[in-house]
Amino acid sequence: MILQEGIEIKSNCEIGVTISGKEVMDQFDAICLAIGSMQPRDLKVEGRELDGIHFAMDFLTQQNRINQGTYISYYNRITAKGRNVLVIGGGDTGSDCVGTAIRQGARSVMQIEILPEPPEKRSLDNPWPYFARTLKTTTSHEEGCIRKWNLSAIKFTGMQKRIMTAVVEEVKWEMRNGNYTMQTIPGTVHHIDTDLVLLAMGFLHPVHEGLLAELGVELNERENIKTNDNMCTNIHKVFAAGDAISGASLVVNAIASGRKVAKQIERFLKTK
Repeated sequence: MILQEGIEIKSNCEIGVTISGKEVMDQFDAICLAIGSMQPRDLKVEGRELDGIHFAMDFLTQQNRINQGTYISYYNRITAKGRNVLVIGGGDTGSDCVGTAIRQGARSVMQIEILPEPPEKRSLDNPWPYFARTLKTTTSHEEGCIRKWNLSAIKFTGMQKRIMTAVVEEVKWEMRNGNYTMQTIPGTVHHIDTDLVLLAMGFLHPVHEGLLAELGVELNERENIKTNDNMCTNIHKVFAAGDAISGASLVVNAIASGRKVAKQIERFLKTK
């Protein structure tokens, strides 16, 4: 349907790499940055540099390419086959890691989350239409997975530069001044044997390196793209929408943002 509307799509083309931002600025009357929130949240603890610790999206997208028939060499392959897998992060991406690891033939899979275990039903302080903070058990979990909550990974250890153990500590959450704060529980440090760790802790903001840095796009206090009421950035004729300005959110929010920015760009072009 998009192609029938007359849209031209260029694949295998990364602006800021394949084509410079300057070339794009010279060629187009209006530009919309809809690059998403692709900077993953990292775990900056001792041992993070060990082999066998990967971001979830590197693991998942590689498997997608393999499913499409792309050859991945043994030395570049991230595989869970025969391994004890630890997934850090209890969201949907973590669930995808669980399912993919099981189907690759993992020896065991454990998923840990720093937050408390959610209730099975909505609590009174979480009414509709707010996002439901309830326990989600996906088909991936049903395939076989150990799940644990209130655990914080504080260190990784290994041998010959290879991950062997994740050191975790139990935490608790307390309400203070209207906000929940995390407190570690003394004497609860223990070790989880693992030889593949997948970090699925969400995303922080759009990637700054490359296009945004080249164009000199201004960022807000959360390091997302800063826009005005017309969804325009500090750069003339450069607009932005979706997760790139809000941070990682729901697809319905991205759709609404896309519709809004399209109207603003149309108004801008008509005025121009």
